[in-house]
Amino acid sequence: MQQRSEETRARILEAALRRFAVQGYNAASIDQICTEAGVSKGAFYHHFPSKQAIFLELLNGWLDTINAGFEAVRQGTVPETLMAMTGTLPAIFASAGDQLPMFLEFWLQASREEQIWEASIAPYRHYRDYFAELVQQGIQEGSLAPTDPRIAAHMIVSLAVGLLLQGLIDPNGADWEQVGRESIQVILKGLGK
Repeated sequence: MQQRSEETRARILEAALRRFAVQGYNAASIDQICTEAGVSKGAFYHHFPSKQAIFLELLNGWLDTINAGFEAVRQGTVPETLMAMTGTLPAIFASAGDQLPMFLEFWLQASREEQIWEASIAPYRHYRDYFAELVQQGIQEGSLAPTDPRIAAHMIVSLAVGLLLQGLIDPNGADWEQVGRESIQVILKGLGK
């Protein structure tokens, strides 16, 4: 019984991802998601209280994949780790490619609804805290000069979001992995000793 419930949940998530990618967040309906997943509305609501909840589940799953990639490339020093993280850009772009319209729509909706804004701002805060902690580790290990870790984290997150948007909007506009690598080198020079 548990396995069947998990399979149903997975089908709903896959169908929602396809509907959101094809139609965008606002245009995709729960009815369409249910039809594509081959489930009833009751089954949908058993697993997800709303369309917003399923979107956030998809977003968090994508972010979990990014987090796992970051942890997998951890190196001996913080500068080495930051450089290794640029190697994850192609996978991040590939996993987000079809989802850009959905993300943009959701962020637009977030600007209008406080509850959605709270949910959508959480990943930014998570990464800002993650990179502030990483920069603090670099300062402590002596590989980075003393600086305000929060400001450095804002720069890194701004770079990452900017690269993601540019890479998704104009995938052939540059070698985005190289741009990311060289941009991190510029930041590391500024943070260097």
